[in-house]
Amino acid sequence: MISHGKEIKVFSGNSNRPLAEDVAAHLYKSLGSINTSQFSDGECSVSVFEPVRGKDVFIVQSTCNHVNDNLMELLIMIDAMRRASAGRVTAVIPYFGYARQDRKAKSRDPISAKLVANLITAAGADRVLTMDLHAAQIQGFFDIPVDNLMGSHLFVRHFVKKFGKGNEDVMVVSPDVGSTARARAFSMKLGLNMAIVDKRREKANQSEVMNIIGNVEGKTCILLDDIVDTAGSLCGAAKAIKEIGGAKEVYACATHGVLSGNAIERIEESCIKELLLLDTIPYPEDKPKCSKIDYISTASVFAEAIRRIYEEVSISNLFD
Repeated sequence: MISHGKEIKVFSGNSNRPLAEDVAAHLYKSLGSINTSQFSDGECSVSVFEPVRGKDVFIVQSTCNHVNDNLMELLIMIDAMRRASAGRVTAVIPYFGYARQDRKAKSRDPISAKLVANLITAAGADRVLTMDLHAAQIQGFFDIPVDNLMGSHLFVRHFVKKFGKGNEDVMVVSPDVGSTARARAFSMKLGLNMAIVDKRREKANQSEVMNIIGNVEGKTCILLDDIVDTAGSLCGAAKAIKEIGGAKEVYACATHGVLSGNAIERIEESCIKELLLLDTIPYPEDKPKCSKIDYISTASVFAEAIRRIYEEVSISNLFD
């Protein structure tokens, strides 16, 4: 018997409602009735229009742009559900903002990812469901269960259909040394060899490419990253692969498309043939459409994880 909630209820904040609607549809549910708005001074207002007492509540909310508004909205929604006697509250955070502030890079730096973890726990969340945390150790910042889903298998399906498995003319490339483990696991699933872009970062959002570790000459390369923010690093790596490494063509994929600043223009003008993103963050409404960017839905993955959490069965073999 499932004791923590009588049934699943899925609610959405304002950050990524289309994804929340798709998740609910995969669960054969409608989104819960809730209104999230702002007062004239910018304070967040949340009103829940249906009973949640004893329900297993899942709140879908990416903490993307505008990060602080969406984070505060999530915290208040969690508090509202807790005070309405929800049986259990799970924060479904497809993109976890502040994840890149996971350590002290220099003296007197905050560890903001830990602070956000504390806020979510204090608001009343019982568990967190997210995807591709920038740093896996963030799971340890929480005192509640955290399920960190992997999005790479969605890219594997796409590229197996496109190039086949074990194609000797295709290589996976890690955009930096820090992403090597992620790229290695990805390349093994595709049966491909791997190369690494060795770079030295001079300051935030800027990087200087130094060398290509591995022979990519004449190859079709797939760049794998977890976050595309300003796209400077990704486009710089693609340029190095072509100009220094002599690659034939470059494709790229990343879980989270933040796409801030001049990212769209950089991608459009780059040598990247196609950039695949997951829909954990919606395409910026104020940006022109980029012909090189395409999205893959994560709704079925989150819906299956939610179903398994509700039924209290393992999600560790979700992608086997």
